[in-house]
Amino acid sequence: MPIEVNGTTLETDNEGFLLDPSEWDLDVARELARGEQLEMSDAHWTVVRFVRDWFEYRHAVPEARHALKDLRHKLGKEKATRKFLYSLFPYGYGQQACKIAGMRKPLKLMLDI
Repeated sequence: MPIEVNGTTLETDNEGFLLDPSEWDLDVARELARGEQLEMSDAHWTVVRFVRDWFEYRHAVPEARHALKDLRHKLGKEKATRKFLYSLFPYGYGQQACKIAGMRKPLKLMLDI
């Protein structure tokens, strides 16, 4: 199920995850978010940027607990909760935040636990 962004066709898997995370940029993220029917707020972008930064540094997808720790640092203790994370990404951190951040589908969805 390819997507088209700025005249370029990008390959995705059957659930819409990019097959090549190196093809990701903000325009791709916006298109993926549109596909998820999410209106991206600053808080959404904070999580997406965290996922991208973690991936760039560690070549792995961060578990939700790491994202919560980052949220605590950037947005405060009251927003560093699983409830808040699910309010941003109702279908789950692994299913939506990681998809919008251009990750391949995680093999294990322990990310949301």
